[in-house]
Amino acid sequence: MQTQGFNPYLVGSDAIEEILWKELQPYIDNDAVSYVYYYGAGCSSPVKNMIVETAFEKVFVNARINISHDLLGAAHALCADSEGIVAILGTGSNSCYYDGREIKDGIFSLGYFFGDEGSGAYLGKQLLTAYLHKELPADIEERLKQEYPSSLESILDAVYSKPAPSRFLASFSRFINMNREHPYINNLLTEAFKAFYKYQVCCYPKHKEIPVHFVGSVAFHYQDILTQVGLQFGIRTGRFIQAPIDGLVEYHNDKK
Repeated sequence: MQTQGFNPYLVGSDAIEEILWKELQPYIDNDAVSYVYYYGAGCSSPVKNMIVETAFEKVFVNARINISHDLLGAAHALCADSEGIVAILGTGSNSCYYDGREIKDGIFSLGYFFGDEGSGAYLGKQLLTAYLHKELPADIEERLKQEYPSSLESILDAVYSKPAPSRFLASFSRFINMNREHPYINNLLTEAFKAFYKYQVCCYPKHKEIPVHFVGSVAFHYQDILTQVGLQFGIRTGRFIQAPIDGLVEYHNDKK
């Protein structure tokens, strides 16, 4: 089953609880649930984890609740008990060094405004910045206008005034993927992934010794380019999965 996403930096316990009651609980016997393992974006401190934990405790009253960062979820799904560098490339981006048991090193995510290199939001921002500065090739600009007939005002409003700006920026990933063979778009992707490796992978001392594994829709759809760009940095890519859930089910079943 799948619900909408939530981040404790953006919503409170009441809003999360409402989502759980509406989108998850009707399909399961919540009283019979003994354990909940939740891995989420923004679950990076005890304070933020408590926001999520409080919501789950109200829905699953008989369960032991375990709240962890989505990076640890990616590590469990991708590496299980093996050492590796784990990267998330979806709407946002993040990475960590996992020693086979726990995360030993990681970078502080700067979000879509200052960081998220290589992510869907980053790609969308690069495309829109070029469009607004009138730097796109004429054929790409025309295709973009046909696909997204948005005014300057509506774009700025979506980024600076409306909720979920990173999701808005990431929505342009579909257009980028549709035009990935165009030299300009291919170069945009290459440069974005170079920035990702530079700031989010090369910071780990063992980045040339152990594989880098990826989870997320952007990583999954651009694994060929990520592999090629990685080679330029002496980096060996490992597994690519679109969503971690199957690997997490397998991981926790093995731990029973």
